[in-house]
Amino acid sequence: MRRMAWGLAALAAAAVVGLVACATPVNVHYDAAKPHHRPDGFRNLEHFEHERFSEFLRWRWQQWRNGTPPVAQAPTPVVAPDLEFIHRNARAGIAMEPAATWIGHSTVLVQFGGINLLTDPMFSERPMPVDIGIGPARTQPPGVRLPQLPRIDLVVISHNHYDHLDEKSVLALNAQPGGPPQFVVPLGIKRWFTDLGITRVVELDWWQSHVLTNTPSASGPVEVVLTPVKHWSARSIRDGRMQSLWGGYAVFAPDFHFYFAGDTGYSGDFKRTREHFRSRQGDRGFDFAAIPIGAYEPRWFMRQQHVNPEEAVFIHRDVAARASLGVHWGTFILADEAPDQPPKDLAAARAAHGLGEDEFFVLAVGQTRRFPKRP
Repeated sequence: MRRMAWGLAALAAAAVVGLVACATPVNVHYDAAKPHHRPDGFRNLEHFEHERFSEFLRWRWQQWRNGTPPVAQAPTPVVAPDLEFIHRNARAGIAMEPAATWIGHSTVLVQFGGINLLTDPMFSERPMPVDIGIGPARTQPPGVRLPQLPRIDLVVISHNHYDHLDEKSVLALNAQPGGPPQFVVPLGIKRWFTDLGITRVVELDWWQSHVLTNTPSASGPVEVVLTPVKHWSARSIRDGRMQSLWGGYAVFAPDFHFYFAGDTGYSGDFKRTREHFRSRQGDRGFDFAAIPIGAYEPRWFMRQQHVNPEEAVFIHRDVAARASLGVHWGTFILADEAPDQPPKDLAAARAAHGLGEDEFFVLAVGQTRRFPKRP
């Protein structure tokens, strides 16, 4: 049954790719002075060779033939969320203790600087354009359900793939009690939000920033900066391949600096990010980072778009993170490694590069980790 489901998912993906190929892309944000802009969309700062559809079919054939991915030896760990702490912390204002709670996949609740931030909110059962029971399903529910969340002040979206930009999730957040959060998105995605009736949206180019307003509990100005990463975008006819931008985020509060790598292959973008912010960070770098560690096999197909755990360690060091959380694993089966393999490979990479477990770690779904404030 699993192979049949993946076959149907492959056909659905083929239909999407075919539709995208028929689109006539025009980049309304085009700026000839910017190297990552194209008249018909965007590109990476370094060489990026998008896999041809024939290679996608080759990968799916190999999956079917080899029976990959293997079954996990152990389920993704899950704990009951510490909702008492999360909500007390959300009400603490300038006394808020920096903390991160892994909700699953790339969704993290990060509390710092008096704000509650969500990365790539994905609370639905499947990351698919239509919910017809095909494609990868969640291996466990979100660690904190939507109704259990504190009021969210800021949502950052890294790109428009279905496992990172989920319609039901953003609609629910937009309707949260107390008013919608501030959504920050890369260039080309705002229209998708406004078509849904979501208007509190700011879209950014790489290195552009937005300062959060209307957050009286914040400890001071909170600045959000979109940073370059190596990836791609595609969603539909109206938002086809590479027609909207993608990125990571640097978020700065007076007492905490947070970095979210989004979804990415390894590149020099992370060293460039460190250098770009060195004058404001000094030697300390980022206090906390969320970095993907999953969906990396087979390397011949995934390396352009997804880092493996060792490359995630490189990112951790490149951006000078004091502590990093491994995300983008254990929730949806998206590639050929076993669902429980990324933490094992991360442990091996830590040992190989002399990192302690407190420097780059994983959490159970629903688990919270607290951090010291920036001096």
